[in-house]
Amino acid sequence: MAELHRIHPVDVEAPVPSPSRAPYERIGKADEELPPSAAPHPVPVPRPKKQRSRCCKCLCWTLLSFVILIVLIGATVGILFLVFHPKIPKYSVDRLGIANFTIDDNMTVAATFNLTVTMRNPNKKIGIYYRGGSHLSASYNGTELCSGTFPVFYQGHRNTTVVNLLLSGDTQLGGGLLQELQEQQQTGTIPLVFRGKVPVRVKLGSLKLPRITFKVRCDIVVNSLSANNNISLRSSRCKFRLKL
Repeated sequence: MAELHRIHPVDVEAPVPSPSRAPYERIGKADEELPPSAAPHPVPVPRPKKQRSRCCKCLCWTLLSFVILIVLIGATVGILFLVFHPKIPKYSVDRLGIANFTIDDNMTVAATFNLTVTMRNPNKKIGIYYRGGSHLSASYNGTELCSGTFPVFYQGHRNTTVVNLLLSGDTQLGGGLLQELQEQQQTGTIPLVFRGKVPVRVKLGSLKLPRITFKVRCDIVVNSLSANNNISLRSSRCKFRLKL
C-alpha cells in the first residue's frame, strides 16, 4: 500500500520574520537611524556658585570692616573734641631786624635777618612739643634770601612764648629781580614771605600723639632792607596749616 504524504499550504505573501537582535544592537541601531531633529539634546549643567559666593562674602566683610573703622575713628575724634576743645595755635611776626644785607658785583645778596615771633597756645588741656628737623626761610618774589631753624622746646597750656629767630644765607639774584628790589627799596614797600615747617608732637592731657608738622606762612611788607636801620612792618598776616 502506497505511503500518503500530507502537503500543508504555505502563504507565500507573508513576510519572513527577521532574526531577533540583542537589546544593545537595537539601541545602537535606533540611535544611528534617528534623524538629527529627533536626536536628544545635551542638558546644560549649572556652574557651581561656591566661588562666587565666597567672593561676595569676602567683599562684604571688607566693606563692613572699613565702615566700622571709619565709625570708630569718627567716634574717637568726636570724643577728643568734646573733652579737649582743641583750638588752632596763633603766630605773628612782631619785628624784623636786618643784621646784614649786602649785594656784591656778582648780584649775590648776603642777608641776615633777626625775626621776632610771638606764639600763642590758647588750649586749656593741650601742650605742644616743638621738635628738631624744622626749616624756616625768608624769600622775596619767590627767591629764598636766607634760612634758619626753629628752637626745640615745650609750650604748655594757655601759654604765650616770644622767640627770636636768626635766618642767614647767600643768594644770587637775576638782573630784573635786583632792579625790582632796588625800586621797591626807594618806595618803602618791600614784600617778604616767611615760611616755617616745624615737626611737633601734640600732648592731650597725658597722651602724646604721633609726630605731625606745623606749616606757617607769614606775608609781611617792610619799609626797608638796609642794615642797621629801623625796619617798620607795614603789614603782617600769618596762615597756619596742619600736615599729617
